[in-house]
Amino acid sequence: MLDQETKQRIDNLRDTLVGKVPDPKSQVEQIMISMIYKFMNDMDNESTKLGGKRSFFVDDFEKYSWENLFDAKVSGAELVELYSTAVESMEENPNIPTLFRDIFKNAYIPYKDPETLRLFLSQINEFEYSYDSEQLGDAFEHILNTLSSQGDAGQFRTPRHIIDFIVEILDPKKNETILDPASGTSGFLISAYKHIIKTDTEENKDNPLSESERKTIMKNINGYDISPDMVRIGLANMYLHGFDDPNVSEYDALSSEDRWNEYYDVILANPPFFSPKGGIQPHSRFGVQSTRAEVLFVDYIMEHLKPTGRAGIVVPEGIIFQTGNAYKTLRKKLVEDCLVGVISLPAGVFQPYSGVKTSILILDKELNQKSDSIFFAKVENDGFSLGAKRRPINKD
Repeated sequence: MLDQETKQRIDNLRDTLVGKVPDPKSQVEQIMISMIYKFMNDMDNESTKLGGKRSFFVDDFEKYSWENLFDAKVSGAELVELYSTAVESMEENPNIPTLFRDIFKNAYIPYKDPETLRLFLSQINEFEYSYDSEQLGDAFEHILNTLSSQGDAGQFRTPRHIIDFIVEILDPKKNETILDPASGTSGFLISAYKHIIKTDTEENKDNPLSESERKTIMKNINGYDISPDMVRIGLANMYLHGFDDPNVSEYDALSSEDRWNEYYDVILANPPFFSPKGGIQPHSRFGVQSTRAEVLFVDYIMEHLKPTGRAGIVVPEGIIFQTGNAYKTLRKKLVEDCLVGVISLPAGVFQPYSGVKTSILILDKELNQKSDSIFFAKVENDGFSLGAKRRPINKD
């Protein structure tokens, strides 16, 4: 659980940036970049305290160390220049792992105000990285809660309790491969990992998972996203939740065939709800012909489940009720191949990002073939009011 002091620090960071960086996603990116920047420096300091050497801020990049940013001799203009150059060149640092280079890819500072930058960095400096990665991850989750609608791509953040609800139903296991083909901030992937660790610990108290087993679980968890910005945020989120080398890639699952022959035990997704401007040009291997993103994503997920695979997908209600040929073909395929449950969510679950009415499709190829019925449920309340503020209520 994130403590109130850390929440306040994060809110202060956003308040500092809002006048110079009004877009919430850009605010998140700036905080993310600075947190990782300081974290690398802290890791260097920890290494030297233990008698080792610095790994990240060495050679040509030594001048960019966190301590140098706070040198009293550095003027405001020099600070802006030093920090901006460091952030923009960090992806070229040969001393940092690929994950960090990906996070810093095409990164830049969108403002040049020395006072704002000095205040912002001093607030970042308040974070103590003696926290374990879980606490760091929780702090970053709080930052991600500020993300607003990314309307052009139909992307918005899935509430944590909805993610956990779907993951609990799917119940992924430690030896299973997992995918989110529209992974965004990687919420489903992190929730799946936490669920596996929690359930295995409860079931095998006398034989806890080894470090090697945990790393294998992490390797089995994969994500794609079409947006390089969201990939960076997702990578940082997973890293701060303990993933040393997360498998999240920039990839267009609807237009590219490069990974068509990869199949998974469990797929979890809240894919984009509508097609971006200019439409989609899907390749020809889809079983359902359409240019609607929600139709193609559901078809993609069905096509990429293993014979015993299962999936949980958040979809707009139109998937269930629309009368167009593509929707009818998709529903027929769902019912015949893998659909086992539909859970209707109340309109407002995704406020303030969207008021669209949604449902959760539960797919299970093996169970579908053993049963001639489909489970339907309607959620009246999810524990929060359904207006823009989404305040906690006593109905759940």
